[in-house]
Amino acid sequence: MARRRVLLLLKPFDVYPPRPSSSSPRAANPKVLNYLDDRCRVHKDTINFCQSVLQRKSLDWKPLLRNHLSHRMCDADLVITVGGDGTLLQASHFLDGSIPVLGVNSDPTRLEEVDELNDEFDATRSTGYLCAATAGNFEQVLDEILEGHKHPTELARLSVNLHGQQLSTFALNDILVSHPCPASVSRFSFRIKSECQRSPHLVNCRSSGLRVSTAAGSTAAMLSAGGFPMPISSHDLQYMVREPIFPRATDVPLMHGLVKPDQSMHVAWYSQEGVVYIDGSHVFYSIQHGDIIEISSEAPILKVFLPHRLLT
Repeated sequence: MARRRVLLLLKPFDVYPPRPSSSSPRAANPKVLNYLDDRCRVHKDTINFCQSVLQRKSLDWKPLLRNHLSHRMCDADLVITVGGDGTLLQASHFLDGSIPVLGVNSDPTRLEEVDELNDEFDATRSTGYLCAATAGNFEQVLDEILEGHKHPTELARLSVNLHGQQLSTFALNDILVSHPCPASVSRFSFRIKSECQRSPHLVNCRSSGLRVSTAAGSTAAMLSAGGFPMPISSHDLQYMVREPIFPRATDVPLMHGLVKPDQSMHVAWYSQEGVVYIDGSHVFYSIQHGDIIEISSEAPILKVFLPHRLLT
């Protein structure tokens, strides 16, 4: 029987802020420096620990920094990401629905540290909302997966069509459609279309943009903006017009709502320039006046091993 192939995808170390020089005014608080140094050390220790666990198993595995990903992954039976939600999201852009992914939160927040340092700076670390493992339980979770006792959940993703052409990246969390400069007003209109609805209402918007999230992303930026959390298994999309400027009374109830699996959102962009950001700021596509953007849940699912708290 062939050994299982595992890709260990790693958050790089250069994402951590460099230590300021001793002459820099930024170096005034040594607790901040110690905190940053410790974050990098903990991440490195978690990588080394995960590698040592994989070394003891009967697996074919190889490590890869996430910024070295360049094409879709098809030569693995399991992808393990070591970092946080950002590393798992980046991996999702290179995965179809056949290869499951396990997220390891390499640097989880320590509540006692946050309480201790709260009056000096924000000491939160990695949220790891979608990560089922940490260094503390990685081997146990991995064994449950290898023995068939733990199964992945199929998460819905979001698809974007531009001029009738599907963008190559599917969003696991959300997309943001906005002007490249957040201080500029975005002008756009949208309709929620379905086969059974002949003349859907047109909503005209002047705002700071439009956010659309999946169920997995409904507890991220969408929730912070006043949205609501959705069941993790839902295939609905949640949308919100950001900071609308004097909407018509008839449009107000439509500034925030759901796009059902049998529906799609059609957005007409009327600003000179714009950007579709996918799962954060690193993946984006430029748009311009007159472009039509179609958003739906017609996208391949992603298999993710989720933490127990999201399954109850």
